[in-house]
Amino acid sequence: MRSTQFGFRGTAVGSVTNPRIAASLVALNGIPATPYALDPDNGGERAGHAYQNVKVLGDLSTDQFNHLMASITQWVAPPAQGCNYCHNPNNMASDAVYTKVVARRMLQMTRNINANWTSHVRGVGVTCWTCHRGNAVPMNVWNEDPSSVPKSGQRLIGNTRGIASAGHDSVKYASLPYDPFTPYLLGAYPIRVQSKVAVNGPEVPIKATEATYGLMMHMSGSLGVNCTYCHNSRSWSDWSQSRPQRVTAWYGIRMVRNINNDYIQKLAWAMPANRKGPLGDPYKVNCTTCHQGLPLPLYGVSMRKEHPQLWGPVTRDVGGIALPGVPAAAVPQADGSVRHVVSVKAVSPASEAPALRSSTAVASLATPTG
Repeated sequence: MRSTQFGFRGTAVGSVTNPRIAASLVALNGIPATPYALDPDNGGERAGHAYQNVKVLGDLSTDQFNHLMASITQWVAPPAQGCNYCHNPNNMASDAVYTKVVARRMLQMTRNINANWTSHVRGVGVTCWTCHRGNAVPMNVWNEDPSSVPKSGQRLIGNTRGIASAGHDSVKYASLPYDPFTPYLLGAYPIRVQSKVAVNGPEVPIKATEATYGLMMHMSGSLGVNCTYCHNSRSWSDWSQSRPQRVTAWYGIRMVRNINNDYIQKLAWAMPANRKGPLGDPYKVNCTTCHQGLPLPLYGVSMRKEHPQLWGPVTRDVGGIALPGVPAAAVPQADGSVRHVVSVKAVSPASEAPALRSSTAVASLATPTG
């Protein structure tokens, strides 16, 4: 084991790492070579003019557009399918394949993160590779847990229904509520260990303490750090004594809520059954989706220089919400045929993401309100 002190002596602000685990993460967090070198934008024809049905990346030159398409194929598409994973080879402009509809919204999401969530991702930003790592679906995603939903006539005794239960990786096998994602990374339930009110309270029930610990265990495992990476152990809740990383994490929680509510949940109408959980909700993200065991995803290396296309104008939702009964995007089959699924209305966001504070507020360790 290896320990590193990064706080004042006597405050126990430091980290403990296992060199063997650290070494095993190197191969999992590499960055692939770009498909080919991208020449500087020479002001040539824009993709929105040259190609049909380009609703998000129309500001790019054709060279930039084609380079990004090649990169996305490398980052996300199964090798056997390549471009056809998202496109109808007989009509590249068609939206018939549902994965194209999803990819378009994910490109909007990526640009939104890089433009509006610098309070969390800083200048490093994100790309499709940050989460996907060569997989059509990121390896670390979650669905709402059907076992936490009470059934008619079910007895309370002997039924955990999502409360403290050992053996779940989501909270690193602690005997804690094992679904910290639904209340905190989809909903906006107050993250509290204790009430701020001594009398005529509490503002949150006492069970929120265990649920908050469950979320903290998830974050600790996701980043491969211990509690003092963000907190000062002599006063856990005091923001003035916490490390700046706690502020970054505060914004990260709200960024994940924004991703899950405003982008992923709203794509439920386009997703086939095999891309949803047992309760019909699409796969959503949490801290592990990007971090995958590291304090900084991909060791903090930015891919912006090689892929500047993902830092650009943030477009509005061009897809809209499908109404019940309206044919959704086609689902590609193994034999190459397509079948249509009947869409359902997307789930409304649990809460609106709060307005971002300025970067100067982060630098000065301003006290978040949640």
